[in-house]
Amino acid sequence: MSDGLTHLDAHGRARMVDVGAKPATEREAVARGVLRMVPATLAAIMAGALPKGDVLATARIAGIMAAKRTAEWIPLCHPLALSYVAITIDPAATGDQLVIEATVRTTGPTGVEMEALTAVSATALTLYDMCKAIDRGMTIEQIALQRKRGGQRGDYDRHGAE
Repeated sequence: MSDGLTHLDAHGRARMVDVGAKPATEREAVARGVLRMVPATLAAIMAGALPKGDVLATARIAGIMAAKRTAEWIPLCHPLALSYVAITIDPAATGDQLVIEATVRTTGPTGVEMEALTAVSATALTLYDMCKAIDRGMTIEQIALQRKRGGQRGDYDRHGAE
């Protein structure tokens, strides 16, 4: 391995990690991101006043679907049987953003961090797509893993609470 990166072999070539000998354990990952917009856009979303329908429900479904298909998006990810995917989309107190959070669970030999991050990304992109007619200046920001549980490397919490 080069510099401890598991997706590179001793010669620096990309490879899919062999997780066949790893035990199946319960794993969970939570990722979060923000979609920033003008306050009028947020008000229209929350009022359900956009011509494309219920954008929040559509974006949640997109996030769930993306989590299930992460291995098709990210070349070296393993396809996983997910046992749970939840997407929350809540307005921030600032009045100009939606906070998107994805929680993903599986019992398997590898983690679900990429599935959670992909779910947040797809949710944000879907919201952008459905709202761009009224606000092309929206930005997708701060997509990050918040915490993960399970696996060989142990738990992780971005804010050190665990």
